[in-house]
Amino acid sequence: MATLFTKIINREIPAKIIYEDDDVIAFHDIAPQAPVHFLVVPKKEIATLADVTEADKPLLGHIVFMAQKLAKEQGCEEGFRVVMNTNEQGGQTVYHIHLHVLGQRNMHWPPG
Repeated sequence: MATLFTKIINREIPAKIIYEDDDVIAFHDIAPQAPVHFLVVPKKEIATLADVTEADKPLLGHIVFMAQKLAKEQGCEEGFRVVMNTNEQGGQTVYHIHLHVLGQRNMHWPPG
């Protein structure tokens, strides 16, 4: 069964896309938790961070690289937070890995 993110990748569901290449897509979160809040999602379906394999290391590096590049482009030069939730207890609701990028507000610790 296709995830919500696969449907966005396939253009079956609209999204405010800010970047796309052969490996990832980035788009604004539909329920932003900061003035800047977007997701970086691999086009390869991987359910959770716990399912990543050694073969996925280049893809994960690309996700992180694009997160920082896009954060700067979105005006987060003063700082930003990246979050990847894993499984239910970790707060994951869509089982297709994705990196949240949040910025343009002060972040608190612990996050909650």
